Amino acid sequence: QVRLVESGGDLVQAGGSLRLSCAASRSIFGIIMYWYRQAPGKQRELVARITSGGITFYVDSVKGRFTISRDNAKNTVYLQMNSLKPEDTAVYYCKANFFGSEYWGRGTQVTVSS
Repeated sequence: QVRLVESGGDLVQAGGSLRLSCAASRSIFGIIMYWYRQAPGKQRELVARITSGGITFYVDSVKGRFTISRDNAKNTVYLQMNSLKPEDTAVYYCKANFFGSEYWGRGTQVTVSS
């Protein structure tokens, strides 16, 4: 069993910044790590992912504002979020596949006020 624990969510004003963290209970070396989000009444969507080699992908709506990174030594992946907008308000989840199974964290709430 693998645990993923997100942290760093908060209430912030538009234009502000937050850094989310996702700590895994085992090594993330060689594992692709993902950040998803789910806004009220909407489907969960992929926000960003990072490969073990550091190759990143971002959904268009966050390009240039969000940065995903990883620290394999700490078994942690981060999501730096700048220039936050009210439409970024959502629960943010971390996801990874270990041993052919999909694991999700419980999420961290990000609320951006206008």
